[in-house]
Amino acid sequence: MKIAFIGTYPPRECGIGTFTKNLFNSVISENAASEGKHEGFVVALNDNNAHYDYPVEVKTSINQEQLEDYIEAARFINLSGADVCVLEHEFGIFGGQDGVNILPLLHRLDIPYIVTLHTILKKPSYNQKAVLQQICSMAQKIVVMSHKAIDFLTTIYDVPAQKIAFIEHGVPDLQYNSEKSKKEFKLDHKKVLLTFGFIGRNKGIETVINALPAVVKSNPDVIYIILGKTHPNVLRHSGEEYRIYLMRLVKNLGLEKHVVFLNEFINVQDLFKYLSATDIYITPYLNEAQITSGTLSYAVGVGAAAISTPYWHAEELLADGRGRFFDFKDEKALAKLLTELLDNPKTLAEIKEKAYTYGRNITWPKTGEKYFQLAKTISEQDVFEIPKKDSVFDLLIMPPFSLTHINRLTDDTGIIQHAKFGIPDLKQGYCLDDNARALLMVLMAYNQMKDTRALELSPIYLSYIHYLQNSDGTFRNFLSFSRQFLDEVGSEDSFGRTIWALGYLLGFAPNDAYYQTGKEIFYKAAPNFEKLKSIRSIANTMIGVCHYLKSHPDDDSMMERLRNMAKQLSRHYRENESPDWKWFEPLLAYDNGILPLAMLHSAEILNDNEITGIAISSMDFLTNHTLKNNYLSVIGNEKWFKKGSERSLFAQQPIDAMASVLMYNQAFHLTKNKEHLNKLYASFLWFLGENDLRLSLYDFETHGCCDGFEQNGVNRNQGAESSLAYLISYLTVLQAYSSFIKSETVISEKKDSKSSTLKVRTN
Repeated sequence: MKIAFIGTYPPRECGIGTFTKNLFNSVISENAASEGKHEGFVVALNDNNAHYDYPVEVKTSINQEQLEDYIEAARFINLSGADVCVLEHEFGIFGGQDGVNILPLLHRLDIPYIVTLHTILKKPSYNQKAVLQQICSMAQKIVVMSHKAIDFLTTIYDVPAQKIAFIEHGVPDLQYNSEKSKKEFKLDHKKVLLTFGFIGRNKGIETVINALPAVVKSNPDVIYIILGKTHPNVLRHSGEEYRIYLMRLVKNLGLEKHVVFLNEFINVQDLFKYLSATDIYITPYLNEAQITSGTLSYAVGVGAAAISTPYWHAEELLADGRGRFFDFKDEKALAKLLTELLDNPKTLAEIKEKAYTYGRNITWPKTGEKYFQLAKTISEQDVFEIPKKDSVFDLLIMPPFSLTHINRLTDDTGIIQHAKFGIPDLKQGYCLDDNARALLMVLMAYNQMKDTRALELSPIYLSYIHYLQNSDGTFRNFLSFSRQFLDEVGSEDSFGRTIWALGYLLGFAPNDAYYQTGKEIFYKAAPNFEKLKSIRSIANTMIGVCHYLKSHPDDDSMMERLRNMAKQLSRHYRENESPDWKWFEPLLAYDNGILPLAMLHSAEILNDNEITGIAISSMDFLTNHTLKNNYLSVIGNEKWFKKGSERSLFAQQPIDAMASVLMYNQAFHLTKNKEHLNKLYASFLWFLGENDLRLSLYDFETHGCCDGFEQNGVNRNQGAESSLAYLISYLTVLQAYSSFIKSETVISEKKDSKSSTLKVRTN
């Protein structure tokens, strides 16, 4: 039998990774000798584009936020000869909202899989529940590590009880002498308290520190070891704020001789030596919502005397005298309990004996055997259903996402607006339009892919916008390379595109500093919204306001501004429409899809039937003139397309393709009609050669996008506008795919609730 394992994996420092490695070793190595040759390999999850020197059993890896990596991994597994897959699930290790990126992989598997659930939420969000239900519906077996988890799955997530297997968290089969371990760490003659694992505010370590002064009074030889690094996610967003807070607390309480911080991710052998040297192990978590604790399992497995707050897993693991409890944040109760136990070696010994006896039953060899038998049973099943589903996307033909050309065009002032081929044309300087587009793109990239370079670029573009704003809230547009203003007030189009980017920022700000800056610029510009005359400027502004209102729905004055602007576009539409012309002006010009897009966004916010009707009819009109032959042919800029005349085929520009991609994405979001996804994807393929000239505008060498094409060929210059249009379109495809998967999840969830048939789905 051959088993594929999916999860984080060492040398990545992650609790799930340690679990996956221990499981792999116990299932493959332990059973290989006893039941013939068994094979296995690992598909590892990378975080934030980090790269690791994995051991040989890792055959491929997935970058957390790269959706195409999940699809490629599914293909790899299907061609590997694996019989069963074992998935380690934790919301935080998979990309997309609430880890939704794992679903495309699971949909495509041609083999059955077992999923181990490391977190099960009692009060999940709608999306968290939908994602987990879909994972469980496709799995052959669901492994949980506590009985409380079984209760949650059956009552909250509607998972059939017969699909659930209870297998406790394994612990390494290691034993060390307590006295020798204490002596090795120079802890002899000390009463050792220990907490280990990744450090974060939910661990409640301050409760122990606050309890220590009372304990030290009667036990001056007490030392409390806090062993572990700050959790990577905490470190990424808050740095060492929590650890520094704890260290200050130690100093303020005069406990420097009694508290030791070991900021390490140590190997399992040293960890078990520390556990063997420990008199009392403590997990002081702040609330009950912890369905599984590997650290507490290790403590029980080694036979440590453990005390804990009564979170879910602790209540089960420390039952029947295997540990003691104190209430959440109750430092006085903890101090009393510690003092009682330290003063009663006999009671401590009894707790340790019960824990040790229990721990002998959950060693990794025994846990691995249970997983192996489960996998064997599943692989021997005669048949399981794999209904195929049509996919409107093939993400594998899309080039990898790259900011290489954007980096090339960007300096510390902003993004250069033009390029000679792939080289920035410094003579042309900067413009507001492109810096606004650039801000939108990098915010999308960080929101969807957690691209760290995108986050680094965002303040450059935001500061450019801030610098170009006038005192009355309007904006200049052009700045020379020598940083000289080239105009007093920019175009209305550049104003609208800037409001779009700022509105998106206020809905998806990566941190408060960027939010506050964007908010100040946005509100300063707001009095100018209803002064706009250009319909494209109005449309761009409407899109920005809609993004803003999604996160600020109670702003009645901004809601009224949106309504007034929507009325303006509606009036333009009514004045120009006729039976064969469903449009906002008497010609199709440039950036056409932005107009229906603005109405589609407004329809979502305002819930107005007239606006919705205009949005759909104008989109269909544009579609009839640009998607006739199953590929996008945008209106050319030579002569545009005047009512009653012939349309211009050339010159076609990337911003029109981007507008179509965005338009169909919002149409799908609003209607859930999958036909819009077909049109969205066809529009994106315009960049890759599905166009009138059958030539790719994306440059695979420079990672930039060409500025468009004329009748005689491609314009090889790769300015900011075209390259940003490509990248925004690329990110929109990924967003649309994620939305498609979520919609399929909800549909499948409704269907599966009517049937108990066990199914595995693939595309």
